[in-house]
Amino acid sequence: MEKQTGARPGAYARRRAHFALAFFAVLAVGLFAWNPENLYLWIKALHIIAVISWMAGLFYMPRLFIYHTDAEPGSEQSETFKVMESRLLKIIMNPAMMLTWIFGLYLAWSVYGFQGGWLHAKIGLVVLLTAVHMFFSRAVSDFAADRNRRSARYWRFMNEAPTLLMILIVILVVVKPF
Repeated sequence: MEKQTGARPGAYARRRAHFALAFFAVLAVGLFAWNPENLYLWIKALHIIAVISWMAGLFYMPRLFIYHTDAEPGSEQSETFKVMESRLLKIIMNPAMMLTWIFGLYLAWSVYGFQGGWLHAKIGLVVLLTAVHMFFSRAVSDFAADRNRRSARYWRFMNEAPTLLMILIVILVVVKPF
């Protein structure tokens, strides 16, 4: 039975991720070339797919950190968590964050002309969400080098940050309170 933490499964995961990114790029370019009447809805759908993927990673990463803090540095369990964290970040979270920004900024510009207090507040919260992403990215590097200095309790607390930001962002987008 082949381990999933080896170089071969990692290369396979990278190929799948590159294929998915290429598919999204071809789909986006194809949509702009086709320019259907409902282009806005297509871009909105791609934006939502990217957001869901990004949020899934932002929800899961701190859970990995919680379990990783209990693993002895250098142990097989710790090394497995390192692979899981790295792949989650590089193969899912980073591309999903970039696509979220690309499609979201396109929608903000083409549909709303960057107008509206709710939109400015939403973009500000997405900047904060990106800061959380970057913080988690730095933590992946720290765990990879066996330099984590934070407790499982801390990571449980940090697990709530993406949730709170997501709730506020969704309320702003749906309700548009100002």
